Amino acid sequence: MNVQTREQEYFFPKDRLLVSKTDNRGIIMYANEAFITIAGYKEEELIGKPHNLVRHPDMPKMIFKMLWSRLNAGSEINAYVKNRCKDGGYYWVLANVTPSRDVSGKTIGFHSTRRNPSAEALAVIKPLYAQLLDAERSGGITRSEALLERILEEKGVGYEEFVVSL
Repeated sequence: MNVQTREQEYFFPKDRLLVSKTDNRGIIMYANEAFITIAGYKEEELIGKPHNLVRHPDMPKMIFKMLWSRLNAGSEINAYVKNRCKDGGYYWVLANVTPSRDVSGKTIGFHSTRRNPSAEALAVIKPLYAQLLDAERSGGITRSEALLERILEEKGVGYEEFVVSL
């Protein structure tokens, strides 16, 4: 489904969490009512579809590369994400994504819990993501990664520490 973007921002209640579970390939296996509602899809339109169905083109690809790298290494990750709704609008989240494991410890999928980001955090993230996107357009993901590494080095923090500090 190719959804055109539009400049309509949506918000969800601060006391709500958006939850989804995927298999190892990022195919949605579960979505809670809050996620279904804000995304604007029916449950049957989400279940069995790739989670990147809600990926907004304003998101730097290197954020997802880093996300998948950490998840595939067995680690959790926190990240700010701009998601696209079915109608082309968008909403921002602070996502915590963790591997789901079976009783033997094998990763069988991923669990994402997303909450409202603060306005203060978005005031930092929006211009940062715009810089990362510009770097990707001119030099690909490698340039975007190098830019983020340089910014974090200048701040003297790692990615997780940076995200959690906002």
